[in-house]
Amino acid sequence: MSETGSRGNQVAEFLMDLQDRICEGLEKRDGGTFRQDRFEGAGRLSRPRVLEGDSIERAGVNFTRTVGAALPAAATEMRPELAGGRFEAASISLIVHPHNPYAPTSHANWRYFEASPPSGGDVAWWFGGGFDLTPYYGFEEDARHWHRVARDACDPFGAELYPRFKTWCDEYFFLPHRGEPRGVGGLFFDDFSEGGFDHCFALVRSMGNAYLDAYLPILDRRLATPWTTKEREFQLYRRGRYVEFNLLYDRGTLFGLQAKGRTESILVSMPPRVRWTYDYRPAPGSPEERLLTDFLRPRDWLNATGGGES
Repeated sequence: MSETGSRGNQVAEFLMDLQDRICEGLEKRDGGTFRQDRFEGAGRLSRPRVLEGDSIERAGVNFTRTVGAALPAAATEMRPELAGGRFEAASISLIVHPHNPYAPTSHANWRYFEASPPSGGDVAWWFGGGFDLTPYYGFEEDARHWHRVARDACDPFGAELYPRFKTWCDEYFFLPHRGEPRGVGGLFFDDFSEGGFDHCFALVRSMGNAYLDAYLPILDRRLATPWTTKEREFQLYRRGRYVEFNLLYDRGTLFGLQAKGRTESILVSMPPRVRWTYDYRPAPGSPEERLLTDFLRPRDWLNATGGGES
């Protein structure tokens, strides 16, 4: 790859190490092994890793670093003046789709950009990313744990960050054409450079290091829960919403495709099995109905009470 700046090197080194550690943690829970690929050339390094195991139906943990001559529009929604400028990007993106319908899907990504305005001027840089949880059956203790870890990762950098990033996450992971949230949220931020590079990079490291602490205890609680065909079919139906969001709205997916990244790696976030049931109506009062009418609606999870299935 072309020579890049020291900031980009620092971020890339951390994200590659984070990729290694997350893959190791997921392998220990599943018992399987990630397939590891590496593609390099034309200003791009990609390290896609995919696990299709016994407990985890599919996990994709991808690292990518790109140096390009024209920043795609998906990366400049908040800074249109940079569209088409020379750029450098480093990112990790991951998704975990468990087999068990009672175990939630989780998603995370963190990315760093540097870009030069095509008309000349100072180089701009920023971070983005976060993590979010998509349950198919709602357990308050899981959502509370997820959000407690998210808050604890943010608090050393300012008590205002967790509620700000939580709200941003609730608003971002929303399907406008369905009028539905995708999940119970977590953290999301974009175009973030407040406090300088060292401050922002430390925040990203804190979030990235917290991901396994947030997710693995939930997997430990749910992977052995008995389930039937009924729950599996509902899981596959709700996965359809996940696919719709990724293909229609997700900035990371759009950026990867616009940047002409490897399509197989970009779309590994899709669940391997999914269904769209025409005019599906859950039984009144059922857990399937309560997932949408109650559990997925944004709330203050840190102060939620109870602990059983919604």
